[in-house]
Amino acid sequence: MLFHEDEPSVEPTRCAIVVDQALPALRAANAAAVVALTLGKRHPRLAGPDLVDASGGRHPGLIPIGIAVLAAPVQDLPMLRDKALHAGIDVVDFPVQGQETTDYAAFAAEVTRVPRASLTYVAVGFYGTRKAVGRIVGKYRLLP
Repeated sequence: MLFHEDEPSVEPTRCAIVVDQALPALRAANAAAVVALTLGKRHPRLAGPDLVDASGGRHPGLIPIGIAVLAAPVQDLPMLRDKALHAGIDVVDFPVQGQETTDYAAFAAEVTRVPRASLTYVAVGFYGTRKAVGRIVGKYRLLP
């Protein structure tokens, strides 16, 4: 069963993104940002309440549980994705074709040409219970 934040959970939640460790810094940042934005769209309650500074200025709420951005060998990403889906963790994957064009329709068309088992990912995001996500990503270190 897919994890949904609207369902009551007695366990704390965790959000993590695992990025291909071989990506150059700008592509890694792009991959993490794309996945984070999509996780936020799928789980709008991830953002905390707005922040108010000492002058009364308001700032949009940020994610109170944080998002760990981790690095892994590219060949590990499909396995992490599959394990997470099997464990009921919500997954957002970012196929490499997304960094080969700025045209979303072209990106979508390219993905339709590749069987799932042959997709290469630049990043995979996870949202679920802290324990479940930790079991999937626990051995990976922060992206340098």
